[in-house]
Amino acid sequence: MTATIAAPTARATASARPTRVATCYRFELVKLLSQWRVRILLAVCWIAPAALVAVVSTQNSLPADTVFGRWMGQSGWAGSLVVLSFAASWVLPFLTSLVAGDVFAVEDRLGTWRHLLVTVRSPGRIFAAKALASVTVVLGLVVGLAVSGTVGALLAVGDDPLVGLGGQLLPSAHAAALVSLAWACALVPVLAFAAVGLLGSVVCGRSPMGLAIPALLAFVLDIAQMLPLPLVVRVALPSYGFIAWRDLFTQPAASGPVVVSVVVGLAWAIVATVLAYVLFTRRDFTDPAYDGAGRRVITRTVAPLALLLGLSVAVLAAVVPASGSGIDGSKLETSLATAYGHLYRLQTRELHRPAVTERELRTSASCDKGGSLVEDRGAGSDWRCVVTWHISGAGAVGSAIYQLDVTPDGRYVADGDGPQEVNGFFQLRTPRGDEPNPLWQFDGSINLLSATTSRG
Repeated sequence: MTATIAAPTARATASARPTRVATCYRFELVKLLSQWRVRILLAVCWIAPAALVAVVSTQNSLPADTVFGRWMGQSGWAGSLVVLSFAASWVLPFLTSLVAGDVFAVEDRLGTWRHLLVTVRSPGRIFAAKALASVTVVLGLVVGLAVSGTVGALLAVGDDPLVGLGGQLLPSAHAAALVSLAWACALVPVLAFAAVGLLGSVVCGRSPMGLAIPALLAFVLDIAQMLPLPLVVRVALPSYGFIAWRDLFTQPAASGPVVVSVVVGLAWAIVATVLAYVLFTRRDFTDPAYDGAGRRVITRTVAPLALLLGLSVAVLAAVVPASGSGIDGSKLETSLATAYGHLYRLQTRELHRPAVTERELRTSASCDKGGSLVEDRGAGSDWRCVVTWHISGAGAVGSAIYQLDVTPDGRYVADGDGPQEVNGFFQLRTPRGDEPNPLWQFDGSINLLSATTSRG
């Protein structure tokens, strides 16, 4: 008799077990991929960058206002980085909004939570499945952008060496590795924005505001990156990872900004995901009138993220050796002199002159911001630098003047201001065709996290 009763009880217990996460994940992934907007996004991300970069790379007018844009006609690797720079500002946060920002809210709008809970029997597993499915789709979109942009640029231009932000020539294999690493670094802030999208989707319920939260956050942070914020605040923002990869292309390469951006981005992703999980698993699904967290959104979401930002700023202020904006005359002089020395050798080679080395050139720079009454620190378009070098075999010293526009994120554009025969605008005959003088205008970047030095 006991055995007869125990058998049905065991079967009932087994039948009541929650559905496996893997099964739920496949189900949620199929649901996402069946949506027409997701299919369109996948098609656009895997096709559009290749076509766009292939067309732009062959034009006479290149997007010189974008990092590596002026080199798109000379190396296909530059095209991939231009796609990354453009996508980081708007495209990637927008993609996370359309996927992660709606993955929970759609169930509220359709009223399907009861059916889903009856089937799965575990809110935690539902959350895990939806989070993993949305991240999978987002990663598929990012990989599509990277592969499409890279392949399109390489087919249109070729895999010639890439000119780095230190003026150095990066061989094709080295450039390929750095480009891949740059895209990998950008995945971390993407995960942070996706986590914020999940949090917004849980908090806002059926309201469409969840869709806008990652994009709105990206808009605010993009404006913040253009402001003269203290360095420790700038690098504590989750969007810093979208620009930190530039320091991989300087000479010498700097890994510090990348490491900091990865740690900050992962911290945001973990905290936002945990908040979303706690709110979701504690939700009362029996309430048919549920319409988001309402006033509790401030204490349950905004306050913890603000606390994370404040804690990040405090930790970075204690460990980062730089101060203020991180931009000063000494850093700028070192970076400019290094870039000029490399580009001078490139110009020499393209003019078919005898080769020289950086050691023979002994390039140096002297920079001033806004005259003697202004401190030589901070961003601005009023930097003026004089570069000097030793002319090989002539026993003389040459000099060239540059006007620099330095942005708050550490990037600068050097514009040649004479002499004309050195850094003026003229075309050089190269195996790829006529190219502008490499010393005329070029991009550079300084390591904001390096120690601020005083000049004697």
